[in-house]
Amino acid sequence: MNLIGEFAAIFTAFCWSISAVAFTISGRRIGSQVVNRIRVLIAFVLLIAINWIFYSNPIPIQAGADRWSWLLLSGLVGLAIGDAFLFKAYQLIGARMGLLLLSLAPVFSAIIAWIFLEEVLTPIQFIGMLLSLVGISWVVLVRRDQTDDDVNPRQKRIGILFGILAALGQAGGLILSRQGMTENFPPFAGTLIRMIAAVVVLWGLAIIQRQAGPTLITAKKQFSATRWILLGAIFGPVIGVSSSLLAIQYAKLGVASTLMALPPVLMLPISYFAFKERFGWQAVAGTLISIAGVAILFTK
Repeated sequence: MNLIGEFAAIFTAFCWSISAVAFTISGRRIGSQVVNRIRVLIAFVLLIAINWIFYSNPIPIQAGADRWSWLLLSGLVGLAIGDAFLFKAYQLIGARMGLLLLSLAPVFSAIIAWIFLEEVLTPIQFIGMLLSLVGISWVVLVRRDQTDDDVNPRQKRIGILFGILAALGQAGGLILSRQGMTENFPPFAGTLIRMIAAVVVLWGLAIIQRQAGPTLITAKKQFSATRWILLGAIFGPVIGVSSSLLAIQYAKLGVASTLMALPPVLMLPISYFAFKERFGWQAVAGTLISIAGVAILFTK
């Protein structure tokens, strides 16, 4: 039973749980735009080193024009645009609501894959996906974070819009990545190509807006926030994104996206053991429902 894609998607969710916490903390200290620029720059440098070490080729020039086109466009849609909306949503409405809206990405992914790739979920996969998303939503809705009481109505509306756009960006990025990750192309190489697009767009705009220098100065002065960005970059755009590319190579997009939407559930034990946070029965029930959905998705 080949479950490489499903296991990679679960691992991706674990990585994104860590990165969501790291980017939320750093974003509230130095702003989402600075975080977004610095994290793609850090990820770009780390990915060059990884590709050099493992493939003896820092940049996969030999990948071919078609693959580069798909992956560059994927990086633009998913990493540059989609994540920019996501980090702004985190800043405006907090990680709790941001993650809830991001859980719409599997729905968008399944619809887009059905329309453009003719990829159809089986009834049992659809049930598993539905159960998982219900459980994830339940876990997120019963939890509160420190942003909940500070959000004014206008800020909340804008944050919700940005969260939906982030989910669309993630779904679109995965669809485009699927087109570029054919023939078992190495995930770290694919992630580097995607990251090049994000670096060019985000830092190109920063240079035009004369924010490149101030961004680097802020990162240097706020070193405590930069350390959180480093942690988030390692587990997010480096390991997490590479693992997500491995997941979509071996699993259906709807299934992989659903499993990658599990961070709100996976964050419960992190919060329990690391921050001594206690939860009611609703969070436990939502977790069990999500686990049931995951178990169904692992059924071939």
